[in-house]
Amino acid sequence: MPSPLSRRNFLLTGATAGTALALTAFPARASHRPRGPFGRYGSPSDRLTPGTLYVHPGGAGDFTGVQDAVTAATGAGRTLVIAPGTYRGTVSVDADRTGMTWIGASEDPRDVVIVHDNAAGTPKPDGSGTYGTSGSATATVRPDGFTARWITFANDWLRTDLPGTSGTQAVALKVQGDRSAFTHCRFLGHQDTLYADSPSVDTFARQYFSHCYAEGDVDFVFGRATAVFERCHFRTLVRPDLTAAPYGFVFAPSTAGANPHGYLVTRSRISSEAPDGYYKLARPWVPSSDRTARPMLTVRETHLGAGIDAVAPYTDMSSGYPWQDQRFAEYRNTGPGAVVTVPENRPRLTPAEAASHTREAYLGDWRPRR
Repeated sequence: MPSPLSRRNFLLTGATAGTALALTAFPARASHRPRGPFGRYGSPSDRLTPGTLYVHPGGAGDFTGVQDAVTAATGAGRTLVIAPGTYRGTVSVDADRTGMTWIGASEDPRDVVIVHDNAAGTPKPDGSGTYGTSGSATATVRPDGFTARWITFANDWLRTDLPGTSGTQAVALKVQGDRSAFTHCRFLGHQDTLYADSPSVDTFARQYFSHCYAEGDVDFVFGRATAVFERCHFRTLVRPDLTAAPYGFVFAPSTAGANPHGYLVTRSRISSEAPDGYYKLARPWVPSSDRTARPMLTVRETHLGAGIDAVAPYTDMSSGYPWQDQRFAEYRNTGPGAVVTVPENRPRLTPAEAASHTREAYLGDWRPRR
């Protein structure tokens, strides 16, 4: 295993055990695809559609940076075709860019990496304080109807870079829009990697993640969205700063109490590079801004590796909001982390109840591309 101090480099090249496993889900594309910086997606002189903008770090496209392309892509329904490269810096997409699509031109998410290294406790350059959790996000995506395919979103801030820093949340992607879909994408970070959220407590945002990979340690998939994770891979990491369990938690939903649907994980898998039993499956997040939240997570037909504590997979985040009062449930999971040893610690759905915990039930009239 590489030393913690070298984690930033390995995070992007895929040399750690966790990331190396993730690469098996994204085989190399067939060599018969057209050559060129944008593959089969044409070029600025031969555009995919009139609303397409091309991003290339070496200048072969319309823009060399993703944020510049987003800023120029006014109106609805614009497409960004992004050539292979590492794009360092934050990206913020305003809510009026509805129907926007980002495409990794090589059709391999390892090739297109959007990355930065802010944490919640990182001081802002203007001296006005720190970024906070939301402000730490490498990419913030607000519009409805957003789609991304074959993109890596990463936050490579390391606790070991600034030991003793408070505010170690470091978000790779914060997504808030309704009908947001991510296919064959990667989300790399440590704490709070993927923030699947909504614009406000009273706004329900549906999001869909298919054939994606997410890694982290503390609450690395969290927020109040109605989010379906189908055929995804979640990977828990080693914590060199800790010597005892738990190292962290995979999910931390903060579903609004009025929302009938929170997080659904289906036909997926959870693996770990940490010792057996060193991770909790979830803990409920009841934020100070919404004390009426009733976090909801259903994990069904998913392989839970040995890294998950099978005896007590859930725990509390804050006093006064026990996980037993929230909406956590499982159905027909497999693997060593799914073994039921203490039944009261593993709330399970009946077949009749499971019929209402499906992709179709959670997403309603929206049918995203899979």
